[in-house]
Amino acid sequence: MNQNSLFVRTQEPEQIYRANTYRLLAALLRKPPDSDILDYVQQLANMTNGNDELATALIGLGLAARHADPMMIDDEFHALFIGLGRGEVVPYGSWYLTGFLMEKPLGQLRQELARLGFERDPNVHEPEDHAAALCEVMAMLIEDQAEFTQQAGFFQRHMVNWLERFFGDLQGATAASFYQSVAQTGGAFIRFEQQYFSMQM
Repeated sequence: MNQNSLFVRTQEPEQIYRANTYRLLAALLRKPPDSDILDYVQQLANMTNGNDELATALIGLGLAARHADPMMIDDEFHALFIGLGRGEVVPYGSWYLTGFLMEKPLGQLRQELARLGFERDPNVHEPEDHAAALCEVMAMLIEDQAEFTQQAGFFQRHMVNWLERFFGDLQGATAASFYQSVAQTGGAFIRFEQQYFSMQM
């Protein structure tokens, strides 16, 4: 998937919030964050509204970024997602849904992506069911002001059935430190989206 800027502009503040959170998670799960992303994440600690689970998690993520060493985050990312042969956590939908990589859920996802007009970025080598890729797709659907039913359908078919478990595993991973806060934010956001879609029905 082609990844646009971390910062987006759409018409409604709620949609900016949703798209930016998807973009942020995608950036943090795709590769170790660079200085620009870490600078952005650190500003989340300045949020004033921490009364709900997601806002509290975002503030915690910002504080974690302020106290994290970029080299340590890089080492942590590789231990979690790459490792020697395989990282501690596997960020692919097929793995969570079938126990294997490159299985039927990936084929179904590729068919839907083709119907939606998404093309695989030749510079990206991971399968399309990578957690970061799915977050990127949702961000683009929001930015393109896709119909609610299209957003909700994609989320229900390809994300909600495994991503909360993935973020739970990431939060409990022995190598996770900074990424514990990423996982808390991701889990809270998946629950936020479930509630958001249920309220729109």
